[in-house]
Formats: sequence, C-alpha cells, structure tokens
Amino acid sequence: MAIPGLLPMLAHAQLSGAAAQPQRLGDDWGLHLSPQLVEHPPAPGQRAASFLIGDAATGTTDTDVASKGAAEVRSATSIVKGDALHYDEDTDMVDAYGNVRVTRNGTTFAGPEGHVQVSSNTGFMPTPKYHFTATGGSGSAQRADLIDNERSKITQGTYTACDCQDQKTPAWYIKGSEFNFDTGADEGEARNAVLFFGGVPIFASPWLSFPLSGARRSGWLPPTFSDNSNNGVEIAVPYYLNIAPNRDLTITPELISRRGAFLQATYRYLSTNYSGSFTGEVLPHDAITKTNRYAIYFQHKQDLGDGFGAYVNYNRVSDYQYPSDLGSSGSQLLNGTQTLFQQEAGLTYNNGPWSVLARVQHWQTITPSIAPYGREPDLNVKYTKYNVGGFDFGAQADYSRFSITADDTTQGSRVTFDPYASYTLMGPGWFVTPKVQWHFASYDLSNIGTNVYSTKIPTPANQPRNFTESVPTLSFDSGLQFERPVRLFGTDYIQTLEPRLYYVYTPYRNQDIAPLFDTATADLGLAEMFTPNTFVGGDRIADANRITAAITTRFLDAGNGDERARFVLGEQYYFTNQRVTLLPGEPLPNMAGSNLIGGVSLKLGGSLTSQAAFQYNTNNNQLIQANAGFGFSPGANRVANVAYIYTRADQTLGNGGGNGVVNQIQVSGEWPLWHHAYGVARLDYDLDRHRIVDGLVGLQYEANCWAIGVGVQRYANGITTSKLPNSTTRFLMQLTLKGLSSVDNGLMQALRANIRGYTPPPPPPPEPSRFTNYE
Repeated sequence: MAIPGLLPMLAHAQLSGAAAQPQRLGDDWGLHLSPQLVEHPPAPGQRAASFLIGDAATGTTDTDVASKGAAEVRSATSIVKGDALHYDEDTDMVDAYGNVRVTRNGTTFAGPEGHVQVSSNTGFMPTPKYHFTATGGSGSAQRADLIDNERSKITQGTYTACDCQDQKTPAWYIKGSEFNFDTGADEGEARNAVLFFGGVPIFASPWLSFPLSGARRSGWLPPTFSDNSNNGVEIAVPYYLNIAPNRDLTITPELISRRGAFLQATYRYLSTNYSGSFTGEVLPHDAITKTNRYAIYFQHKQDLGDGFGAYVNYNRVSDYQYPSDLGSSGSQLLNGTQTLFQQEAGLTYNNGPWSVLARVQHWQTITPSIAPYGREPDLNVKYTKYNVGGFDFGAQADYSRFSITADDTTQGSRVTFDPYASYTLMGPGWFVTPKVQWHFASYDLSNIGTNVYSTKIPTPANQPRNFTESVPTLSFDSGLQFERPVRLFGTDYIQTLEPRLYYVYTPYRNQDIAPLFDTATADLGLAEMFTPNTFVGGDRIADANRITAAITTRFLDAGNGDERARFVLGEQYYFTNQRVTLLPGEPLPNMAGSNLIGGVSLKLGGSLTSQAAFQYNTNNNQLIQANAGFGFSPGANRVANVAYIYTRADQTLGNGGGNGVVNQIQVSGEWPLWHHAYGVARLDYDLDRHRIVDGLVGLQYEANCWAIGVGVQRYANGITTSKLPNSTTRFLMQLTLKGLSSVDNGLMQALRANIRGYTPPPPPPPEPSRFTNYE
C-alpha cells in the first residue's frame, strides 16, 4: 500500500506511468493488484523490522537469539542465511556459520561464514563467492568487506561478467589484489589487475576501471588490429570518456608499423538546440614522407530559435596523399578514397512559405578529382505556397560569387531568379497540371579564363563580363489510374494501370557565353524524364519541344495492400532537336526520341526479392545502362544478394577508367556457419579486367560473454600513374568482452553498410530485475 507523505519509493522494475500503478480489483477499500514489485523504505528515524526464521531457535527477549537449521534473518533489503546464526538485537549484528549467503540490494555473497550488521549492511566474509543479480557479474575472493548498501571491497579476488553456471572457468576474467565495487555508481575498480581470456593473460594494469552493466562510462574500448599492405600492422586501443550524458570523447592512440604513432580524437555533443562532433587526427613525422600529417573534421548544427539556424561543416587534410595513406586509420572498412573535402558554414531560416540560406562554401580537392567552384558567399531565398484557390506558386532567388583554386579559370558573380505557377485539376483516377516558369540570370565576371573550365575548348571570342539571360518554360503534366481485381497463382491482387504524359516547351536561347559554375548534364532516369530541364544547375536551360510517355502497372495484395510487383516503361519523344549544349561547339545529337527506360520490381514470397532497370538507345540500338539483382533472406542473419551492373562507355563522364565500361557483378551475403558463428562477404568483380574491384570476407562469432570479428578487405585506394584503380588489402580484427566493454568500434556498422539486408547478431537479453531469483 502506497502511503502519501513518505519518501519517494524505490522501484527497480521496467514499468512507468499508469502501467506501473496498482489496478483496482473491487471498490476503493478493496485489494489492488500491483503489476510489479515495489519497495517502500521506512520513514526517517525508523528502522525496518527484522525477521528470524529457523528450524530451532533459542534466545533472550530483547537481547539476542540463536537459530539452527535453515536459519535466516530478513530486514528490508538484507537477507542473511546459514546453517546456524546468532543475532544480537542491541548491536543489530548477525554472525552466521555454514553455507552462509548474504543478499543485500540485489548482490549475493556466499561463503563458510559471515558477520553482518543488518540495518547498515556492513560486515565481512572470508573466502566468499559473490554475484550481482542485476548485471550478471560474479567472482571469488579471499575476503569481502561490505561497506554499505551499495559498496563492497574484495581482497585477492576475481571478477567476470560471464555466466559460469555451465562452465568451471569463465571465458574471460580479471584477477587483482583488490576490487572496489559501487553498484549505485555502476562502477568497478581493480588494483594490480590482469585480464585473462581463454585462460591466457592478455592485459595487465596497476589500476583498471570497468562498468558493472552496459551503461555508458569512461574506460578502454576493445582494441582493433589490422594489417594493411600500404601501412603495415596497425594496432589501435581507444579510450572512451563519458564526460556527461550528452557529451563524450574518444581518444584512439594507434601504432602504424611503417609510419609511426597516429592519434585520433573524436568529441561529440548534443543539446536541445545544438549538436555536433569534432574529429582530429595527427601523425607526427611520418616515417615514409618525413612530414607532419593531420586531418580535421568538424560538424555543428545550431537552432537559434524563431526559425533561425546555423551550421558548420569543415573538413581538411594536410596533403593530397592523406586520404589514400591514412584514410583507413581510425575506421574499419572503406568504400574508395575521398577526394573532395567540404568547408562550409551558413545561416538558415525556415518559417512557413519562406526558406533562406546564407553560406560560404569552399572545397579542398584531391587529385585526380577536378576542383569544383566554391560559393563565397551564397544567398538563396525560396518562397512557396500551395493550393491557393487551386494554384501552387513560388520563386527562388540566388546570389553566388563563384571562386576556384584552379589557375586561368573564369570567376565571378551570378544572380538567378526563378518564379513559377501551376494549377492542378484532379478527380478520381486522373490529374492535369499546367505549369509556367521563368529563368532569369545575370552575370558579373571578375576574371575570364582561357578555356572553358575543365575542358580544352577555348572560351568564346569577345566573352562579355556582364550579361543577362531570360528563358521561359511551359509544361503540361497529366496522368490516369485504373484498377481491376485479378487472381494469379491462387492469390487475389489489385492491378493498377497508370499511364502518364508530360509535355514541355522551352524556346531556344544561345547560352554559350555563360560559364559552367555549377551545371552538368543530368542523368536520365524515370524521375528526370518528368523534369523540364536536361541540365542541373543555373547556367544552362535546355530548349525543349518534347513529350514524355510512361506507363506503370502494379500488383497489390488484395488482403493487405502490399505491393508485390511493379513494371515501368517510359520514353521521351522530341518534336525538334535540342540545340543548347553543355559545352560551346559540342555536336548536336540527331534523335527523334530519348533512351527507352524500363524497370521491374518483384517480391516473391516473404524471402525473395528482385529488381531490374535498363536504359536502351533506340536510335543506335545500344544498351546504355542495365542492372539486375536478386535478394534472398529466409530469416534473421540469413541474406544473399546477387547483382549485375553495366554502363556503356561515356567519354564525357570518364566512367570506369580504361576503356570506360562498367561491367561488374556484385555478390554479398550473411549466413550462419555454425552455432554462434556468422560468415559475411561482399565481392565486386570486374568482368572486363578480370579483377576484384572491392572485396570483403569476414567472420563474426558471438559467444555468451565475448564476441570476435575478423575480416579481409581489398578496396580501391586512388589511381595509379596509368589511370587505373589502385587497390590495397587490409586484415582487420576486433575482440569484444561483453560486460567489460560493449562499444563497437565500427566493424559491425561497416558490415551493415556494405551488405544489403545485413542484420547484426542478436543482442544480449535485457538485464534482469534484482528481484530475479528473489530470496
């Protein structure tokens, strides 16, 4: 019964709120059913009652009592059991002998004898074994001193978080001259400690701190080991600092055998109105390059209130070879080499229809990438209103000053203004949306380069420094949707048929004198077929007089609406050829229609899925792009994927290197091999060059109280002097001792990112309540 006015009750169960309240069984004066065990401590100045139980008892009233045979004394959260015991009421002291068990606040000590003051939970026990019920930690000692309800001191003992019920020796344990446990602070300390794994000492320290549960706290994380064909052996031992619930710092010293000592530090912070992280890396005096090398990665987001915000994204490396030489350090698995490092800071405003961005943007570019333009500064304003009397309208205005690190390159300022308005008519199964938009651009060039940027095409003669452009666009989008019930293979489906027509008209305007600050040719896909411009960016608006026709059919499960199949086919038809090109003097294509684009998505049962897409040039009868894949996942930790990717050579894109063709097979999967062991693999194989582009083979083993992950990866590491991809091979290993450190250093996250459908091994069971095995 909860009595108002007493101290707040202590509860260690999982429920909260209304679910934790006793449920009424009858009237207000009747019994109530409590969904959980709840403790009610005595009021200040009061002492909890003590109960003595035994097969036989003798004693003096208000003085002492002795009990034999299954004897025990209970008081509040303390229990003392033994074959025989003596309780002194004046001192509140219990002396117990023979199979003694002392349980207090969820911690149990067992030994041949024990001496405990019941109310204060103080005392000592010689040669005990102990067990923390809530966390699963246990061990043995030469002596245990009980300091209070939460603290204890262990002399010449051991500690492990392994469940030793089915084995004589735990998989890992710590042996030390002294242990200090504080269950309230969830902390354990060991003096002169030696860590054993599989009976072999693997680490020693005069002082060691570790958590008693899975909660975050400061301490050493599992070490990682890798062998890199570029750097040699790499051994990293991270240290985690739990500064506050919303701030932490991870310091990772690493030894690289061929280069020297490498240090990485990552600071993370989170608040109600800001968040971010800062990572710094430094390699003093690289043994190979004979230089000091570093990297900085800083991200910050700030909510300034009233719709205002701010952000910083700053990334920088010391030299051009840093990503290929040291990009693997501090991380587990890689996907190529980063060649562009963004350095940007800005202010934002979002309120209703208004969206404003003011920023400064710069890039650090690593060879062989081509440096993009930076915006120093950029001001972008958007205004959008929807369904105002059936109309959608808005505008976007942008001012950018473009600068670049490349020599002899055109630079300057550009102002664009793009208003639009549309009106949608719709009904059951149909819609029609006419739309008109305008593009205005004004240029003020501070420098005119010799060639068009990133090309060998000369800059147009008599290139003006100040000029404007104005291009209108009219589009008309329409679609229908039909449905019918069908029955296939004994299952009821709803089949849809969704034709769509999209017409766009943009008059021709010569734009050869406009530089290419942020513009490129858009990839042609199903989404891009229904956009008015074949370019992305503000420097080119393609002339257009074309219509796009597409049709989609879907099969929906009539019982639950799940989409089981989708088929899509679309193509653009040109009434006149497009004349605006990306580069001045670029040859104009003579075509009546665009590439034919199609896609298929299937869900066969609950475990097999398939997707395929293609792009076919009907003018030249050539396959431009194609990909097809299958995924099979019959259960947890069981997935297999196979995909084929093909892209025809495109010299303007330079894809694939060499002959410019991408012709690859991708295979990935995860599968149980034996009890607690899981194999993972990913392989990207180039069919033309007969070589592995990217490969990963790994093994995970999840035991009761430890886990190990090993992997071998071959990954792209830049470009050789012959313009072919360069590769590096790494061997990685990570050992996790559960209960000592449960933080993953990146291996599991990397596997999840590299293998589609990957699921990590099952998590450990939730920590039991201390009322489990309640005595």
